[in-house]
Amino acid sequence: MAERLAVGLFIACFALLPFGRLVELPMAIAALLGLGLLRHAPRPWERWQLNFASLVFAAYWIPELVSALDAVDLRRSWGEVAVDLRYLPMLWYFADRLCGDGAQRRVQGALAVIVGLWVLDALVQAASGWSLGGAGSQDRLSGIFGADHLKLGAMVAVLGVFLLNLSLRWHPLLAGLAALAVLGVVLLAGTRAAWIMLAVVLLGLGLARFGARRALLGLLVAVLLGGALGALGYRSSDSFAARIDRSVAVLSGDRAGIDHALAFRLPIWETALGMTVAHPFNGVGVRGFRVAYEEYADEDDRWIGFDGEHGAAHAHNIVLELLSETGLVGLLAWGIAAFAAWRGWIWASPERRALALAPGVALLAMLFPLNTHYAVYSSVWGGLLLLLAALYAAALRPKAGDLPSSGAGG
Repeated sequence: MAERLAVGLFIACFALLPFGRLVELPMAIAALLGLGLLRHAPRPWERWQLNFASLVFAAYWIPELVSALDAVDLRRSWGEVAVDLRYLPMLWYFADRLCGDGAQRRVQGALAVIVGLWVLDALVQAASGWSLGGAGSQDRLSGIFGADHLKLGAMVAVLGVFLLNLSLRWHPLLAGLAALAVLGVVLLAGTRAAWIMLAVVLLGLGLARFGARRALLGLLVAVLLGGALGALGYRSSDSFAARIDRSVAVLSGDRAGIDHALAFRLPIWETALGMTVAHPFNGVGVRGFRVAYEEYADEDDRWIGFDGEHGAAHAHNIVLELLSETGLVGLLAWGIAAFAAWRGWIWASPERRALALAPGVALLAMLFPLNTHYAVYSSVWGGLLLLLAALYAAALRPKAGDLPSSGAGG
């Protein structure tokens, strides 16, 4: 019963992603249940998954706390510090309750179904202009997420790994059709960051399942298919053609062309570096980027006054976001968590690695540094990141005998 409840709550978190703040409800219930977990769980410090979940939370939260000490927006930063405390018991709960093989298969199967429904709905929108999220955006697919929240491409690119991984276990033809559908939706959703995320997913999943040679061949096939679909989209959609033309502008080699290709993010990144130089230890404060932007930006920066704001909302790159908002403290903490995740993979048995593959690849796609990113300290993207980290921890769950002894060395 306890395991089924955890499975249901975890699935609900993903099923409610298109509906804004509703996702906070199952997360809050999980956090409350997580508070009671330690009282009933004997010697929780001996459970790898709980220790890893605590480490992930510490890497996420301690930089917030340190950055808030002298933040440019004390109210916002301290508010974020307080609110994000809810993630610790939520991580404990899911990391502990989803350890069983059956729970993992039910959760990952359900996530595959959810993503499959999103993809199907988006394809219907591509054909008819309508989806469960209403009328589509004028220039890209929005699917069930709606035209006001253009997150379809990124969500399908990251979470599509569950659909692809499951379909690979069933039949190669089914996997090919699923990959083609996911590729088409991500391309037509028009978010170029999602294109890179999907490439990371395809390469990471291919490397783990087929080895380097076949993985690279598969990625090449995906690129060729994507090119064919892109050529079709270029001829049939002016907005899609404009995004391709913008991307190609990077080949011009001059600053204006590169900035145009990057959706005018160069000044944002330069401003983030300015904040980092001025506040190298703990940054300007978590979620303080927008407030500090005008002070460190050039006078003619296009983002000052854009849409009535004082500057860009965040750095649009995970490394620059960590450096500018949380400083070297944040970058070091996240690096430690990444190293622990890798070591957990190394220590785990082949059976546990197979279960951890999909969430692990999804995390890689979200955190791939050579890309643009949503804010990792926002509730939607940060919450998704931590949910996947909890699933990864529960999937690995090395037994005590699988871990190297203290005298075993590296």
